Amino acid sequence: MSKISISILTLTFSSLLLSFSTSLSAEIIHQERSLYRNILVDDKGDSRCLKFNVKSSKSNQSCLYKSNPQRLVFNYTKLLFSGLLLIEEPKNILIIGLGGGTMSNTLHQIYPQSVITNVEIDPAVVKVARQYFGFFENQNITSVIQDGRIFIKRAIIKKQKYDWIILDAFNGDYIPEHLLTQEFLQETKSLLNKDGILSANTFSISDLYAHESATYKSVFGDFYNVRNYKNSNRIILAAKGKLPSFTLINQRASALQERLTPFGVDLIQVSKQMTSTSTVQDWPENTKLLTDQFSPANLLNN
Repeated sequence: MSKISISILTLTFSSLLLSFSTSLSAEIIHQERSLYRNILVDDKGDSRCLKFNVKSSKSNQSCLYKSNPQRLVFNYTKLLFSGLLLIEEPKNILIIGLGGGTMSNTLHQIYPQSVITNVEIDPAVVKVARQYFGFFENQNITSVIQDGRIFIKRAIIKKQKYDWIILDAFNGDYIPEHLLTQEFLQETKSLLNKDGILSANTFSISDLYAHESATYKSVFGDFYNVRNYKNSNRIILAAKGKLPSFTLINQRASALQERLTPFGVDLIQVSKQMTSTSTVQDWPENTKLLTDQFSPANLLNN
């Protein structure tokens, strides 16, 4: 096995990825083989989790507390709400990668008038999210079964625009490589409104860390890193225009705190975990960018 595969598979994800439980107390309530992966849903105590089994690596993709479904379980999901510190009342939101539909459901509760489009490549994941995780759809919330990059290319042709784009696709081993390249990020940026922002769920411990960071900066300029140093979660926050100052971010965190508390999100604490690449750039200047010609797969041979 390659160095990068071993590195990724052996990461300890205390919140983003939990070890697949083999305990007899976990009851598998659904399992199927989709076109892309093995899908399992299990109940253990008050927790219900969606799990993907890819190349023998079993991991939680989404979990909920059955007694309190709106309260978020994963640290990375809570960190994703840092995007609200960069934008006022997003009206049009695009989410690439569905999981159990947690982000969509929560954002709908916070902004019930916002239009939310969820893009998921695997129809089985959409079905499971609806049936077991309460994924909610109405006239403002839709799901599109399509590869995220194909959706974005077609959205460009249709001249669609978004206030907030959330990249949260994960194939069970890592982020799909065609959703990491400079060309993809340029396409995604073109879909943002003038004051639009992008949030990307990725990792702070990875052989790709420097390459991802350099690639995002090449497209967006300086961005914010949001990290919990107790685990490997990292959120990249980028903007089409100018990034807000920390003063404005702190003001927004205080204003939104009460609104996010029922979901278990402490935005004031999250704001303290943000750093700007304008002051902290922790990768070499000559780092090679990820492109459609130089992808993560190419790195295995370098």
